[in-house]
This record gives sequence, C-alpha cells and structure tokens, in this order.
Amino acid sequence: MALYSPFPNYIWNLSVAIAMESGGQIGEIVDMCQPILKAADEGADAGTPAFMREWARMGEKLLDLAAEDEAKGRAFSASNKLERASLYLFTAERMQGHGHPGRKETFARAREAFDRSTSLGKINRERVEIPLAEGTMPALWTRAPGDGPRPAVVFCNGLDSCKELLYWTRLPEELARRGISTLCVDQPGSGEALRLQGLPVDPHSESWATKAIDWLIGQPEVDAEKIGMTGISLGGHFAPRAVAYEPRFASGAVWGANHNWREVQDKRMQREGENPVPHYWAHVHWAFGAEGQEDFLKKSEGMNLNGHMDRITVPFLVTHGANDRQISPTYADDLFDQLVNSPRREKVIFTAREGGVEHVGADNMAYGRDLLSDWFAETLGGETH
Repeated sequence: MALYSPFPNYIWNLSVAIAMESGGQIGEIVDMCQPILKAADEGADAGTPAFMREWARMGEKLLDLAAEDEAKGRAFSASNKLERASLYLFTAERMQGHGHPGRKETFARAREAFDRSTSLGKINRERVEIPLAEGTMPALWTRAPGDGPRPAVVFCNGLDSCKELLYWTRLPEELARRGISTLCVDQPGSGEALRLQGLPVDPHSESWATKAIDWLIGQPEVDAEKIGMTGISLGGHFAPRAVAYEPRFASGAVWGANHNWREVQDKRMQREGENPVPHYWAHVHWAFGAEGQEDFLKKSEGMNLNGHMDRITVPFLVTHGANDRQISPTYADDLFDQLVNSPRREKVIFTAREGGVEHVGADNMAYGRDLLSDWFAETLGGETH
C-alpha cells in the first residue's frame, strides 16, 4: 500500500498521512510518532491519550515559536508555524473519544491558532457563519481573484473532519487559481457545528446545503447560476444527495463515493473494512445524537443513495481510490451507474499508476485535488490555463 505506515494499525497511520498531506513537516511528524510507537501496540483505541499528548506537545512548541516570530515582527513566519500548530492540535483532538479529558481545550487551541494564522499570514480565507433552521453552520470562505461574479463550490466534511482540514486539502487554493471561490463548511454532525453547538448529522443534506446556496447568492462576488458542490469521505454521500434535491446546484463531484453508508455500518458490525477514527461506535453515536447502537442504526437507516441519483440533471464526477480500505470502490460504480440523467457523468478510479489509491487519497491528494479543480473549472466556467 502507498500509505505511510509508521504504526501497526490503520487508524493511526491514516491520521499521520492526512497530516502529511495537510502541510505537516516530516521531521516534526517523526518526532511526534517516535515516542508513541510502543503505545500503538496497545491498540488503536487504548493508546490514543499518548497520541494526543505528543501531538499536542508539538503544537504547543510551535505556538511558542510563532509567538517569538510575531514579537520580532515576522508575521508571515509566525503564520507558517501557527498553521502547523493548528494542524497537529486538530489531529490530536480528532483521535480522542468523545468527552476525553483535554479534548475540548485542544480543539479551542487549534481553532485559535488557525484564526491567528489567517490574520498574520493574510491568508485568503474568511470565517463566516451560515444561518440554519437551528444554530449556524461555521464555514471558511476563500474568494477567487478578479472582478465581477465568479463561480463557487460548496465543500463539505466527512464523518470526522472539519472545515480547517478541508481547507488544507488545498482544493480551495486550486479552485481559486481557476477563478472559482470555495465555501468549506462544518455541516451538522462535524467540526464546530457538532463540538460547539451540538448539532447532529442531518442525513437530508439538502436542508443545510440549501442554506449554503442561500448565503452564496447573497454575495455580490458569486454567480448564482454557477454553484457546485463536492464532499470528501462521508461528504461523498452528502454531496450527491444535496445536488439531487437542490436544483440550484449546477455541477457536482465526490472525493470518495459513499453511496450506501448504512450498508457500510452493517459491514463494520461484522468487522469488515477499516474504521476512520478510534472509538468508532462512540463517535458515530455522538455525531448522530444517538442514545445507543439501536438508535444510531435507526437514525442512519436512510443513508442510502439508491433511488435518488436519477434526480441529478447536472454534470457529475465520481472519484475513488482503488485500494480504499474503508469504503469499497464498488460504491463508485453504483453511484456512476445511477447518474442516468446527468448530461455529463465521469468516473475516475485512482490506481497505483498515479496514486491517491487510499481513502480520499490520504496517500496522495494531488491527483484528486487537480481533477476536482479542473472538473469544476470545465463545468462551471472557470479557467484551466
């Protein structure tokens, strides 16, 4: 497999790989992983306190180094260190079980570092709040350069990511390069919406995606006729569903097809396939606002795109890694085959020839990032050269 694997379990290796693809420095990552090699032998769940301790320690060191840069007036250098501090702190937090001591505080430190980095680095991303029927959907708004209304893309989380990790995929950067703005959202059940507002997963993703479109068309720099949507991991379920039921979307794509997520849960109960995070069942109960396994299975019962995809009448791209150990590539086939009314449907399975073979390209996000960026440029009227 192409996934960098310093640990004996997939879950820890996935987090390390995502951090590397999100801007982590290899020397810092080695320094964080080396002291916890033995802790990993205790199991993906049992050893997670040691994981958080080492990764948070590196994050705190970078916060100190950033403060030294800032005191010298070196704002850009401080921002660079704050980016990595935030990344490592988010990674440390993501690996903990719900309610674990220090998790809430670590998330707050990560957010604070991220926001400070945005300011000091003059980074093209603005924190915004999208009104929902209940609460808000925190988001990051990255503007395309140039004058006049431009296309825009809504980019949503999977089960266990956050809008900051979406930004670090560098998809917003590549879309902006092509003249397209990006709205990275913490939809209900993810990121701040879950952690700070207690908003659970809403399987009917069109309910919050519609609110994202409402916000976008209120921005003078957005062309209301050229709005697309994509999602990563479980976002590969939410995005097609939203495009199917929200007619204002003009194009769609998935970074990993999650066509029948409820079936995936049934298989995981039979210990088939890898989990994305430690303490998996406790995490999904929390994310769905479920009181236990029976309640979770009831709440997730409808998370199956069969019978819905014929409603999509706009261009749609399906991507998946050939060696995805969490979500079978056969779900990409199911999604593609059911896009019978899309005027332009494409399916790309990333193979060993190019990379990106693991779940959401955790081994190499470059090919997924480029392909999705070009897709939206071609279908929404952006630029590819």
